Amino acid sequence: MDVSDLPVSPAVKDSIRSDGIERLYPPQAEAVDAGVTRGENVVAAIPTAAGKTLIAELAMLTAGGPGLYIVPLRALAREKYEHFKSLPNVSAGITTSDVEPEATAVDQADIIVATAEKVDAAIRNGAAWIERLACVVIDEVHLVESKSRGPTLEVIVATLQQRAPGLQIVALSATIANPEAIANWLNATLVSSTWRPVSLRTGLYNPADDAVLFDDGNRLSVGTGSLDDKASTDFDPDLDTIITRELIKQATASGGQCLAFVRSRQQAEALAEHLLSESFDSCPELRASIMDSGSSAVSRQLAACAETGVAFHHAGLRNSHRELVEKAFRDRTLRVICATPTLAAGVNVPARRVVIRDLERFSGDSMEALPVMEVHQMCGRAGRPHLDPYGEAVLIGDIDTGHLNTTESSVMDARDFETDRYALWQRYIEAGPEAVHSQLPAEDPLQTHVLAIIASGFAASTTEVIQVLTGTFFAHESGTQTLQSHVESAISDLISMSLIESGDGSISATQIGRTVSKQYLTPTTGAQLRRGIKTMHEMSTSNITPLTALELICSTPDMYTTYLGNKERATTYRFAMRNANQFTTTVEDASPFEAWLSSVKIVRIVAELLDGTEISALTSDFQVGPGDIETYLERTTWLCGATDAIMRTMSLETEMAVFDRIHQSLFERMETESPLIDEQDWFI
Repeated sequence: MDVSDLPVSPAVKDSIRSDGIERLYPPQAEAVDAGVTRGENVVAAIPTAAGKTLIAELAMLTAGGPGLYIVPLRALAREKYEHFKSLPNVSAGITTSDVEPEATAVDQADIIVATAEKVDAAIRNGAAWIERLACVVIDEVHLVESKSRGPTLEVIVATLQQRAPGLQIVALSATIANPEAIANWLNATLVSSTWRPVSLRTGLYNPADDAVLFDDGNRLSVGTGSLDDKASTDFDPDLDTIITRELIKQATASGGQCLAFVRSRQQAEALAEHLLSESFDSCPELRASIMDSGSSAVSRQLAACAETGVAFHHAGLRNSHRELVEKAFRDRTLRVICATPTLAAGVNVPARRVVIRDLERFSGDSMEALPVMEVHQMCGRAGRPHLDPYGEAVLIGDIDTGHLNTTESSVMDARDFETDRYALWQRYIEAGPEAVHSQLPAEDPLQTHVLAIIASGFAASTTEVIQVLTGTFFAHESGTQTLQSHVESAISDLISMSLIESGDGSISATQIGRTVSKQYLTPTTGAQLRRGIKTMHEMSTSNITPLTALELICSTPDMYTTYLGNKERATTYRFAMRNANQFTTTVEDASPFEAWLSSVKIVRIVAELLDGTEISALTSDFQVGPGDIETYLERTTWLCGATDAIMRTMSLETEMAVFDRIHQSLFERMETESPLIDEQDWFI
């Protein structure tokens, strides 16, 4: 199908052609045939770089009304917003938790880009633009499987369909095993394809012959040698690291870029350090930009790596540093990024070769194998249209494969690998990703959304709540009876928390319940804050200090968690005992104790931050990353404001004073640090 055949304005056609597109990719043409430009619901399950954004663009520009593009991360929202606002004669708006435009900018926009959490908040608060929507695009729809974001995505879809009758829904995903189930849920036509504009081959390293065996039957010699060079560097790499290094060198020697995925922040930094001695193109501009925006030990380490054309990327970095690394990679001035798997679910950073060194990570109790979907997301980053002649993804690491069954392979068989490597081949290369299922039945998300439905006035009875939720993926999967059972349980829990009340066959939110929902708190956090505020009210006013407020909000489930090392455990415990009279939770009542003690660590960090301690000092003293501290600061600011709102609802003006002081100090520090956190979008 030619671009000239599309039902869009000549100016938009010219804009598409300016990107070098004269004919649609096959999956794009199939989506048009399926009715994406005629208001039909479509699920596009197609590979990365196969043209999902243009499918979304065509749907929204032909919908006959405003279009909404929902993304999981703020960084993705900014990227898509910049693209859509560049379209001719198209007005674009963006609403995320770190960008708050004028209301009229969103109200009058042709295309609105938003995170799912921000759309949910807009629905709860009765935003007028919701009911005028003609089309909604859900990017990364496989995230219905996500415990943190999936339930919100489901409820958004169910609510939007009721608030905006006739709404067109377009769902996009590159990694989903059961797209038919999603298409059935959305009453949509499925466009499923494996076509890619750049061919991708995926392989597994075979130590028996020091080569990568690819799914197209070819082999690539790695040439790790005798491993004598292990002693030539301060970092003592294991074999997997040496293999990774050689694969990176091969890719960059042929003019390509490389993404190397490892299991942890520390490993990302260590691998980048290991590569410092290699001859990659220097990035002096990136180094200078990093140093201009931060001077912590981590930023100095990142800047030193950038000088040699290598960078690391993980959630512990400042958001500004992650953006600099991503931009340098997209601009092809940076050759190598060593990253944790979170980069695979983020912004657009494709490479010629992707190397996945580690196939497992620490889950808190033990090492666990990476989900197949996550590995496929990483592999999908390989191959950039118009720049790379091909894409390659190579898997290296080991996992415990004793529980995996092997069957006959279509390309390789057991003679090509040792038994455990053959099982890895089948799990990650031959098999598709896991099927996605609803996470809405989990206790916290269901309580959260049931409360929101009641508090927003969308339902005044159990039957009406069920009616709202019948459009969810959970209801589609499990049926009305199962949905009813879960909803009744959630309502019972919310009544016990005093967040809703019932009488004469109807249910309604209490004043506290409405405040908790409006402030975007989980009911568990709201109930805990209410109990803690009552405890504060009973405390001596001389004991109510900033530490009281910080301990109250940092111990809630909605606060970002942190790791408490053995060496700092004793110090944190002594701090808790020394300030016990200022806390709303006694050491004896803290449960689970280790989780509470970890929250006390965050109390110490935020308290020192408000006292003026530099982030660079905090990262060293508490063994956390600058990005973590930005997150603590942002979460604390949000929770402080939410607690203040609950206190106003409870008419406790005396206790509000300490929160008002902290809130002002937090905002002042926010302005200084300008944090932009992508891990969650809770600061509403």
